[in-house]
Amino acid sequence: MLTWEFSVLDFIQTHLRSEAGDAVMLHITNSGRIWILLALAMLLHPKTRKTGAALVVALVLEVLCCNRILKPLVARVRPCDINTAVQLLIPRPSDFSFPSGHTGTSFAAASALYFSGCRLRVPALVFAALMGFTRLYLYVHYPSDVLAGAALGMFLGWLSCALVRFVERKFCRRDRSASL
Repeated sequence: MLTWEFSVLDFIQTHLRSEAGDAVMLHITNSGRIWILLALAMLLHPKTRKTGAALVVALVLEVLCCNRILKPLVARVRPCDINTAVQLLIPRPSDFSFPSGHTGTSFAAASALYFSGCRLRVPALVFAALMGFTRLYLYVHYPSDVLAGAALGMFLGWLSCALVRFVERKFCRRDRSASL
């Protein structure tokens, strides 16, 4: 079952690794905190507050679903723990492999931006895809981990927007009519 996944990972290691690629992939994989900063910045501005709220909800849901529920439940060993011959460019992650949290977080954030209609949605989706690729390039996730992280993230990004809209309809409109 894992044969095709190791084939993909080994292809990347053999044919796509380079010094320049290493530097770029390390920079991208370490840039995931940008989503928290973006969420906080959006929360500060009234025009983007609703999108910022959706972004925060998406990030919280992703951490809960991925890191607190799925990773311990599935308990999948990382590819770098099976093929120890690969030289890692980052410290070996101490948690489990499935699903990819970096990918899930990036797709949750990008999808929240997308479903909110934010003008940053296209660059965010490109960044999320690159984040997923870095996890393969760095040999810390299987392709199915990245695909599952992306799918989970997209669903949670959509769900976060739906939840924010629900809360707004349920509570904010009532407050406005009460103050009139």
